[in-house]
Amino acid sequence: MRVATAHSYDTTVANLNKRQSDLAQLQAQLSAGKRVQRASDDPAAAVQAEAAQNRLARAVADQRAVEASRTSLAQVESALGSAGETIQQVRELFLKAGNATYGSADYKSIAQEIEGLRDQLLAVANQTDSMGRTLFGGQGGSSVPFVEVYGPGGNGVRFDGQSGQVAAGDLTLPQSLDGQSVWMSVPPGNGTFTVALGSGNAGSVTTDIGRVADPAAVTGHGYSISFADAGGTLQYTVTDTTTGLPVPAHNGVAYQPGTIEFDGLAVELKGQPKAGDSVAVDPVSGSTDLFRVMQDAIDALNGASTGQTPQLTQALGRALTELDAGYDRVLAARSQAGQWLNRADSLDNRLADRQVEYEAEQSSLVDMDMIKGISDFQNQQVGLQAALQSYAQVQRLSLFQYLG
Repeated sequence: MRVATAHSYDTTVANLNKRQSDLAQLQAQLSAGKRVQRASDDPAAAVQAEAAQNRLARAVADQRAVEASRTSLAQVESALGSAGETIQQVRELFLKAGNATYGSADYKSIAQEIEGLRDQLLAVANQTDSMGRTLFGGQGGSSVPFVEVYGPGGNGVRFDGQSGQVAAGDLTLPQSLDGQSVWMSVPPGNGTFTVALGSGNAGSVTTDIGRVADPAAVTGHGYSISFADAGGTLQYTVTDTTTGLPVPAHNGVAYQPGTIEFDGLAVELKGQPKAGDSVAVDPVSGSTDLFRVMQDAIDALNGASTGQTPQLTQALGRALTELDAGYDRVLAARSQAGQWLNRADSLDNRLADRQVEYEAEQSSLVDMDMIKGISDFQNQQVGLQAALQSYAQVQRLSLFQYLG
């Protein structure tokens, strides 16, 4: 086969250009440390690397969100710990107010202390995190979720946040708690019914908070325990105020201090009533809140005279029970916050591991194997030098050099 000299030169030059181009590309890859710099370098690897990059970006964003939640939840846990200490101080004051030797000035002094602690608790409930988000605003709403309300009926606190709470997901955690549930959902009385003395009672009768003796027998009705003098004998009668009928076995019974049971309920009567006194036993309707519990105790103490009156004893007994119930809710919320903090640590570790996996996957797809790359570069360099030298030798081979 005859090969023209010009064709040989063109072919050799084209091969040299390709070798120089390959060498330049390899040099660029070594300089950048990337095997795939453009999608055209390896389309399949470029697509897979882009997907790995997207997954890595999501993992980084999820980790930031977890870190933000962790910061808020740490402040929630701290706030609930502070609230628990405040509630314990209030409880001690409730017990202190049970001293029968105290006078009106003593009760007012204790009421002032409780009022100060109530204000502290309200400040905790309205606390915000470092980003200005309310810790107990639920799902949002007002920037001040707990608002002090003043009116003819006395002081109170209203929840202006949005009740409810963002659910924890596989890779997400809430950044605030439902303040309605933590602070505003305290069961009144013993949780099933409340016991209250008649406003016009003249005797010394008081009761405990009551309890459910037989859940299956509870009717949900209201009752009134009334006292009357029958021929010099003090008797009591339990009347179902829903039906208006006396309860069998508790109609005109001679009074003795102790526990009486009726329709599944048990109430312990203490002290000595007078004819015309009464005790109301009403089913629980709705809920109270920690601030109302403290305010009711403050009102009772401010209205107390010298000596421990039955009304004050009754009010403090109920307030103590409801305060303990509210404290249990605060402890439960703190426990939940602690569990979420533990979960945040676990999520953070899991997301960090995922980032390492995605980075390794992306690296295996686009990064340069430097040892192999340097070896290939040296081989390409030697090949180009050999090609240049051979081309130089071939270029001198011409028939015209031997003529003449």
